[in-house]
Amino acid sequence: MVASAPTLALPIADQRYSVVDVETSGLSARRHRILQIAVVTVDGAGEPFDHWSSDVRPHLWRVGPRQVHGLTIRRLRRAPPLHTLVPELVRRLDGTVVVAHNVGFDWAFVARGLRRAGYEPPDALRLCTLNLSRSLDPEFARSHRLADVCERHGVELRNAHDALADALATAALLPRLLGESTAQSLDELGPVVRGSSKAWPAVAERRRRWSVRRRR
Repeated sequence: MVASAPTLALPIADQRYSVVDVETSGLSARRHRILQIAVVTVDGAGEPFDHWSSDVRPHLWRVGPRQVHGLTIRRLRRAPPLHTLVPELVRRLDGTVVVAHNVGFDWAFVARGLRRAGYEPPDALRLCTLNLSRSLDPEFARSHRLADVCERHGVELRNAHDALADALATAALLPRLLGESTAQSLDELGPVVRGSSKAWPAVAERRRRWSVRRRR
């Protein structure tokens, strides 16, 4: 069953949020790939429902900046390819507001990865905690890196640049930042929120498996 779509007018406390983080082989969603993905589902008060994460098999065995994410070919050798994770990923994102610290980056990789797997995602509602934090600092006096925002708000960030660790920290930050904003609904947050209220369609069967496999 497809969950009902979130709306801009729904009170913030009544929304459900999927906090997403990806670790990637580079900075370009067109040229690089997801190596690790995590989704933490929380309510408007920041209370977690559950979380999910997975390593992802590297495309052409390229892992990119290991000094950043710490992921190696040896670790990722037995990881599943992204297309096998799509049904679970879509199930978790459906009916939620997608959240990330720099959501433009994470969403670009998620959307591109889904399209490579033969699935067309909607223009989902997306909330950026990086931009939300910046909007609360009109004088641009502070750093808004995830680690720095966590430190200011008393949120523990262990093992930075691990997808699940970053998603859990961002999920803990979300209610603090929303509370500081004093907004009652997402439409009061302006450009901090992007996308539409369209529901996610069901994951269709991939009939042209060979062409999809070649695109990966």
